[in-house]
Amino acid sequence: MDKQELGAFLRSRRERIRPEDVGLPSGPRRRTPGLRREEAAVLAHISTEYYVRLEQGRAPRPSAEVLAGIAGALRLTDAEADHLHVLAGTAPSGTRLHRRDVRPSILALLERLPRTAGIVLSTAFEVLAWNPLAAALMEDFARVEPAERNLARRAFLDPASAAPYGISDATEFQHHVVMELRTAVARYPADAAIGELVDELHRGSSEFARLWARHDVQPAPVLTKTFRHPVVGEVTVDCDALALTDRDQHLVLYTAPPGSPGADALALLDVLGTEHFTPTGH
Repeated sequence: MDKQELGAFLRSRRERIRPEDVGLPSGPRRRTPGLRREEAAVLAHISTEYYVRLEQGRAPRPSAEVLAGIAGALRLTDAEADHLHVLAGTAPSGTRLHRRDVRPSILALLERLPRTAGIVLSTAFEVLAWNPLAAALMEDFARVEPAERNLARRAFLDPASAAPYGISDATEFQHHVVMELRTAVARYPADAAIGELVDELHRGSSEFARLWARHDVQPAPVLTKTFRHPVVGEVTVDCDALALTDRDQHLVLYTAPPGSPGADALALLDVLGTEHFTPTGH
């Protein structure tokens, strides 16, 4: 436990919070920014004396419950809460749920990208957001139930196809799904949605169960893949997955070099949209 670093971290985060953000009056008598120590203590449900000692680096190691209360009081992000536990020498409590809300800036970026099919995936492989070109390339996600937008289910439980959307790297994608879900289970042990998904895949797919039991290491990323589209045929694209670390999500972008057959196919899909075909995912 690094008491001095812990105290400095708490102080810096407390001073960043505006009283009105937590339902307290700002008032003209405040001489310093942020919350007062006694206010932070009340919000965290601990004594003011103990909180002051924490900031001064004089308190004994706080429990996980105390740290969770402080994290909530100071409006810490998931990453900041994890860092708080590291400084205190206490393992995170494991009560967090994976996030499904996508940053507005990412949603706006998806709409602005030219000739790029883009989706946002949660750590449980749920398609959380997409742009029109992604809907035309893969399927119109708006027309299916949220549970059916899960690419892990598509990869292992779709009876219509062993290769969702006709992708050329179906086997590699299955390996990727298994290893990412194993990481997600470890990161969110109390998240019922992730645990139930893994259980469902175990029950419904012998291949998933086989891969899960192997404990393979992470394979090399697939940088290029081919979709077999029911209208425009094969669409070969570059695949880039950008980590959105603040929410444990990925922005996946499919592009093609200008003048390539893949670029021509994406341009045609951009015109056709989703009204002219039945998605390959069904």
